[in-house]
Amino acid sequence: MMMLMMFVGLVVMVMQSSITSGDQASIGAQVPAMFVFGDSLVDDGNNNYLASIAKANYYPYGIDFFQGPTGRFSNGKTVIDFLCELLGLPYIPAYTTPGLNGTRLINGVNYASAAAGILEETGLYLGDRFSLDQQVLNFENNLNDLRQVIGDAGNFTQYLARSIVVMVLGSNDYINNYLLPSLYHSSYIYNTQEYANLLLNHYTRQLLALHSVGLRKFLLAGIGPLGCIPNQRATGYAPPDRCVSQVNAMVGLFNVGLRNLVQQLNTNHPGAVFVYGNTYGALGDLLNNPRNYGFLVVDRACCGLGRDRAQITCVPISTPCSNRREYVFWDAFHPTEAVNRILAERAFRGSTNDCYPVNVQQLAQI
Repeated sequence: MMMLMMFVGLVVMVMQSSITSGDQASIGAQVPAMFVFGDSLVDDGNNNYLASIAKANYYPYGIDFFQGPTGRFSNGKTVIDFLCELLGLPYIPAYTTPGLNGTRLINGVNYASAAAGILEETGLYLGDRFSLDQQVLNFENNLNDLRQVIGDAGNFTQYLARSIVVMVLGSNDYINNYLLPSLYHSSYIYNTQEYANLLLNHYTRQLLALHSVGLRKFLLAGIGPLGCIPNQRATGYAPPDRCVSQVNAMVGLFNVGLRNLVQQLNTNHPGAVFVYGNTYGALGDLLNNPRNYGFLVVDRACCGLGRDRAQITCVPISTPCSNRREYVFWDAFHPTEAVNRILAERAFRGSTNDCYPVNVQQLAQI
């Protein structure tokens, strides 16, 4: 009888372990939570519940993801998914996930929204989306629930201070605003430096709003080389096999300003740590030396229609490439899972060329 009871107890323990495996990942986590603000590069399903054209909750998106199409703009995992794995966190839920409250918030929330930008009007022509301003408000809406779950005020303060904030924004402010003069007047009003300054000033206000509630660890990803994405190559504004240099020059101004902002914020807020993620450099390295990473195709999308498979992005009728591991770009705008893995690894373990002044692993230990 004793042996039978021990066997039954062991079975129950195994069952409980398998049922709660998603929660168990957080037991050995390096940080208590991750809060994500951004656009489609890191959206994991928020736009599924919005009246928006910018959605990815259909096949072939998610073709290589264990849950299938979830709203991730990739064939598989995003950079955030890989960072969660590296930090020991479970995949964090989208803000619009039905029934998201209580302990389901405890490991963090993803507020990112496809087509969203730093500016409120960015991406408006694509329908509803959570701009940066709204994403910050959505986070503030979760604070009371989080405070109730964690309880003690001191514990809650520590929880926020030890959590990591990841912000991936700015790309849409160019491709879905400044570079669309037929829809937006921003390129007539501001020169490229003035526009970068406008974005950075607005970005700074929201960063300080997040800092003011107690968040202390920030990873601020720069914009990648947008002139090299299939969408921009397909415009014909560059010679064959070349990136659109003037677009890369524009985002370069933003990135320089963001890196300078990081230095300024670290000087002015010694109790916090702000990190600049050099997305431009990391992705540029992949594009310049693709074979070093196992990639063969850098100038066309794996999924899409038209020139470079990028004039019409990945729609339900699209048949994606079969050799996805060899492609840098999944669709007209977004990298493949293979690239996301490399970008996450470089952010997590990379040198100061990848993340400045510390990498994500070091940030977690501070």
